[in-house]
This record gives sequence, C-alpha cells and structure tokens, in this order.
Amino acid sequence: MKSVLILQNLSMDGPAYLATWLAGRGLRMEVRNTEAGQAFPASVAGYGALAILGGEMSANDPLPSLRQAETLIREAVSLGIPVLGHCLGGQLMARALGAAVRDSPAPEIGWQPMQLTDDAEARRWFGNETDHQVMHWHYESFDLPAGARWLARSAACPHQAFAIGPHLAMQFHIEVDADKVVRWAEAGDPKWPDAQARHATVQGRDAMVEGIARWIDAHHRLADRVYETWLGGAR
Repeated sequence: MKSVLILQNLSMDGPAYLATWLAGRGLRMEVRNTEAGQAFPASVAGYGALAILGGEMSANDPLPSLRQAETLIREAVSLGIPVLGHCLGGQLMARALGAAVRDSPAPEIGWQPMQLTDDAEARRWFGNETDHQVMHWHYESFDLPAGARWLARSAACPHQAFAIGPHLAMQFHIEVDADKVVRWAEAGDPKWPDAQARHATVQGRDAMVEGIARWIDAHHRLADRVYETWLGGAR
C-alpha cells in the first residue's frame, strides 16, 4: 500500500496510537507537522490514505494550514483516497464538505461516553457494541455535510461521528495512547478550569489519568476496528 499522509497541526498532538498501529502492520506513513515548520503537501496524489489530527485552534481560524488541509480533504474525496479526521480533523472534514463548525452544546474533555446510532454504517466502523467511553477534548463540534451518514452521538454533543463512503470524521480522539493522555493532563489548557467548573462533561487532571487503566485497552480495540475499516478502503 502507498504511504499514509498524516497532517499534524500541533507538536503536542501527534499520531500516537495511530503511528503504533500503522508501524505494527508494516504500513508506511509520512507525518507533516505544520507547527514544526513542515508545510502540508500541495496534493494527496500518490498517497494511499489521509489522516488529519487534532489541535487547540478552531477549525474556523484563518490559518493557511487549515485551509490547505481542507483542500487536501476535498482532493482526497474526489480521488477516492480514504480520509480520517480526529476531532479538529473531523471538523475540518465537515467544513471541507460544506458543513458548519460551531460551539458545541457543551464542551467534552476527558473520558466521556459516546453512543452509536442505529445506522448499519455505525456498526461497520465501530463494531456491535453501542456504547463506548472515548477520549475527548473539544469546545466546538461539526454539523453533518450533505450525504453524510450520522454514526454516533452523546448527550452533550449530538454529532460525534459521520461517514461518507470510505471517509470518517470523529469528534473524539481515537488516536490517544496512555502517554498522550498524561501529557495533555499535565499541560492543561487556559480554558480548562472554567469549563470544568461549569460542565459535568469536563474532567479534571486526576480523572483523566486515572481513567487510563480503566479505558485505554478498550479504546485501543475500538481504534483497531476504526483504522482497519478505514484502510480497508485503500487496499
């Protein structure tokens, strides 16, 4: 298979378990970290798949790298190259495909529940279990583009995932591993304390770290299913 292109928006938000999963299957990847000065490519032609990672910026911010990511998403969709978006990456997919990104009904930070819809596509991507505990860190959420299949919801944020053919956008961070969760919990976020005080859907540092032992193995199994389904469209 051709290399997987991974667009990284922040140095602290790397591919983590996605990189581990690809390496474990002998699949090549090319990571472009725009915060480290690595420009996103002009085209996705020649790549086998495209993944877009998260970031603390808004998908609506006027950053050239975000607009280039959207250009690459539209090109990949037009070429049939499977696209996968994690959190900000999913929001950029929504924007690229004509939907809005706006303030989430409530922010979600930490290990929060997510439920699948009744759509058969939800089970194809995420398996037969209808309830999952996944890692979140977002203040905004996406609307659904035209033609999208609505796959997952939560009480705090109705649109958790959508698919269009072989392309999947998620509001959550299926790519985290234990190290990434710990680094996020230690680094914090200026908006985090106020959000925690106002919303039950925002965990604190200790709950995030303590949740690793309880949730990370199931989280990785869910990621295995998602990544295998995604790249199944590229093989």
